[in-house]
Amino acid sequence: MKIIVLGLGNELICDDGVGIFAARILTDKLRGVEGVDVIETSVHGIALMDFFIDYDKAILIDAITTGKHPPGTILELGKSDFRAVMAPSPHYSGLPEMLAIARELEIDFPDEFVVFAVEAGDVLSMGEPMTHEVESALPEVCGRVCTMVEKWVADG
Repeated sequence: MKIIVLGLGNELICDDGVGIFAARILTDKLRGVEGVDVIETSVHGIALMDFFIDYDKAILIDAITTGKHPPGTILELGKSDFRAVMAPSPHYSGLPEMLAIARELEIDFPDEFVVFAVEAGDVLSMGEPMTHEVESALPEVCGRVCTMVEKWVADG
């Protein structure tokens, strides 16, 4: 079984870097676990598709701004939580479009796809560290990812 853990974001933009920082922590925590790759990237949209091809299971960690939760809240989302939507522009496509395209093209994509999204407080400030609330969520989100990976590995 092949598992990818992908930390997504931009570490130069305050809370947007949470996925990157989580991936760095998880690289150490999951080192030596056979079949598990931890990758950090600031690639977004449809370009993310290449990362997931030929993996059986996938975890993506990223910041999210719903405005419905306090900063630092961790949301766990699955494939069914993302409905395909029409991108507002042909120059932009997000996770729902990527999943829809993979399905339509019958691309070998992970059977299980989980997103750990951390509610951001600030995704506008350049060069600022993460807010305390989002930084404080890192141990929990990394722990939840490790637990999920361990379960997947044990289940084979």
